[in-house]
Amino acid sequence: MHFERFENSEDYEKVKGAYIINREMINRAKKGIIILHPLPRVGEISTDVDDYEGAAYFRQAHNGLYVRMALLALITGRT
Repeated sequence: MHFERFENSEDYEKVKGAYIINREMINRAKKGIIILHPLPRVGEISTDVDDYEGAAYFRQAHNGLYVRMALLALITGRT
């Protein structure tokens, strides 16, 4: 959870670290799940999940780069 989503730091501190996806959770989950995240991660996803085949957040970020580039080209008239 990102700090900027909370109205005050006390609320953030209450839930910080309460929702973390890790390898143990993945092993108990339904087979074939896909994990998406907008990045950057702030402790919500453990690095031991990065090599999981359903971890799609790096591809998601990579594809998002090209979408943002296309949108910038479109709005600046450089298509």
